[in-house]
Amino acid sequence: MNTLFDKIWDAHVVQNIEDGPTQLYIDRLYLHEVTTPQAFDTLRDKGIGVFRPERVFGMPDHNTPSDQQKTITDPIGRKQVETLAANCREFGITHFPMGSRDNGIIHVVGPEKALSLPGMTIVCGDSHTSTHGAVGALAMGIGTSEVAEVLASQCLLQPKPKSMRITIEGELADGVTAKDIALYIMSKMTTSGATGYVVEYAGSTIRDLSMEGRLTLSNLSIEMGSRAGIIAPDATTFAYLKGREYAPKGKAWDEAVAYWRTLKSDDDAVFDKEVTYRAEDIKPRITYGTNPGAGIAIDECIPALGEIAESDRPQFLFMLDYMQFKPGEKLEGHPIDYCFLGACTNGRIEDFRAFALMVKGRRKAENVTAWLVPGSWAVRRQIIEEGIDKILADAGFELRLPSCSACLAMNPDKIPAGKLAISTSNRNFVGRQGPGARTVLASPLVVAASAITGKITDPRKM
Repeated sequence: MNTLFDKIWDAHVVQNIEDGPTQLYIDRLYLHEVTTPQAFDTLRDKGIGVFRPERVFGMPDHNTPSDQQKTITDPIGRKQVETLAANCREFGITHFPMGSRDNGIIHVVGPEKALSLPGMTIVCGDSHTSTHGAVGALAMGIGTSEVAEVLASQCLLQPKPKSMRITIEGELADGVTAKDIALYIMSKMTTSGATGYVVEYAGSTIRDLSMEGRLTLSNLSIEMGSRAGIIAPDATTFAYLKGREYAPKGKAWDEAVAYWRTLKSDDDAVFDKEVTYRAEDIKPRITYGTNPGAGIAIDECIPALGEIAESDRPQFLFMLDYMQFKPGEKLEGHPIDYCFLGACTNGRIEDFRAFALMVKGRRKAENVTAWLVPGSWAVRRQIIEEGIDKILADAGFELRLPSCSACLAMNPDKIPAGKLAISTSNRNFVGRQGPGARTVLASPLVVAASAITGKITDPRKM
């Protein structure tokens, strides 16, 4: 009667503390430059080292510029990147430096190198660590003090979350992507609807997703408040991982796959909560507010004030005032200023293929500034090998260098105040893409169509 989550959790329990949390063994710790300096200082203060440095990998991504990667002009960002490199050297941790062929956004590089594998427990001082659950791992974001805890002991004290299964059945319509699935679920469940749960995604719709699609969906699990999002490994997972740099090889691969095939919820598994949706109800989506759950189908209107519960109206009106939208307004056709393709949500090769397919033979709108940023150097190399860069260039787009870029305002790619960006990133909070910036979240197809027309555009109409 065990869920997939139960199986992974139970296999990593070191001890259960009476009336307290569980001591959980951690297979993989990822580090980026923002949340780690204090964790290493904690080790120095206590006079201890990193317990298992071979299980820890670090790389800068948040502060990395996407126009060049020789210098970081912001002194705080530069210090964070330099400090991560120095800490990794001091403690014997593998480090993929800015500009190197192994670098990129940590949540893109982990799966593509098969550092993230089925059945693992994975943590990082970053909320979107949930991304790695797409390979069938239990992956969670943790705080800085917890990063120090894992560095010192390779274990984490953690209360066991509850379990939820979200099942989606049916075939997605043309133009509908994994990003739309996630935005649809959040609009139904709200951004707190999965708080306290580990979510397992199941059903025929999920099984039909590519690994890139699964990574996008798992990435956005945190935006529902969930502790983690997980998808049972299957033939799609194995085909994606086989032959990658850190994947098991030879006999070890066969043995690993045999174990990974057992990583699924039992037929009689009981979840604390079950939710079911139909793929046919999901259309291309956009957000209108300042959280990822405030969204609509692209051909719908923003809710009228009368459709909003009285207790929710102040926040609803605040969001619309910030976004410069109105209740009942239709956003399709609304002019945009910027478009962004990238982030750990949609910075993979499949996302660039989809974008290129939409813009091929067309031209970018003159009024739109476009930032197209691969999630890793490996993705960028593949874009060039497949000739996607030429399609983009012919359409008036520039391929930039791997970075978190305009996902968050920690590097030069900031949206100016008041400007409207349509973005494949994961959050549309106030000021997320720059002070005063306004963000509409959407899929690569919607962003591509909008970049061509200069206004929010339904890709199904192109």
